[in-house]
Amino acid sequence: MNKLGKKNNWKAYLYILPLMVLSFSLVYYCIINTVAVSFTDWDGMSDIYKIVGFQNYAKMLADPVFWTAVTNNVLFFIGTVFIQAGLGFFLALLLKKKLPGSNLFKAIYFMPIAMATSIITAIFKIIMDPTNGALNQFLRAIHLDALAMSWLGDQKIALVSVIAVNIFQWMGFSMITYYAGLMALPDDVYEAAKIDGAGFWRTTVSITFPMLKSTTNLLLVLGIVGSLKTFDLVKLLTAGGPGRATTVMNTYLYEKAFNDFNAGGAASIGVAILIIAIVMSFLQIKLGKED
Repeated sequence: MNKLGKKNNWKAYLYILPLMVLSFSLVYYCIINTVAVSFTDWDGMSDIYKIVGFQNYAKMLADPVFWTAVTNNVLFFIGTVFIQAGLGFFLALLLKKKLPGSNLFKAIYFMPIAMATSIITAIFKIIMDPTNGALNQFLRAIHLDALAMSWLGDQKIALVSVIAVNIFQWMGFSMITYYAGLMALPDDVYEAAKIDGAGFWRTTVSITFPMLKSTTNLLLVLGIVGSLKTFDLVKLLTAGGPGRATTVMNTYLYEKAFNDFNAGGAASIGVAILIIAIVMSFLQIKLGKED
């Protein structure tokens, strides 16, 4: 019987073998290769390179642009994940009420996720154009000319503008995730709260939100990884400018690799991103883990 069980176990491993091969070929090999390259002075083009040890990491940590990128990533995470999750939670609560047109609004809120980032950035670059953009024209039309500005060209507001576009794109994901969690909650808990005289806000704060703790933790972990992966949105909207106002770690990595032809330095930034993502995700999982 034990021999038969062992035989069946080996068959199970054969089923997942193709996925394991693909994962190692496309993901883990690349990670290992990136770590190896980070210890060299490779330019990314030639076959000539030299082992330089931790020099790339030392230069990275001494580079003020790197710390600017890290700061922008942190601000991007705080500005997107918490606001995005909060708006998604609020919209999910409204959709659960089954108001007229709920399904239509659900599709409208979710639609930006299905759109390519290049399309969304192209639309918002037109909307936020300082001269003919719809946003500034609207502000001037209601006599708020003082609020009209270069949304993507002003160092003080550029990062906030990028964060706003990211929230627009991914708010629907938070909404759908919370909505799925709300649909799984037992109705008898709400009936008992209603009998006890608990109103909408009391029920939301004391029952709904605590019971969706696992959903919130999931969104936070995904937000941590997503904010560290941010590249295309920033690259297409501002290319990291003006100045370094919107430079994040991935756009800085891109500059090192393709503008400075410093593949070793770019690899060290990639390893730093990986380490930060693992540590932050681990901490969030540990802090959010129930006893």
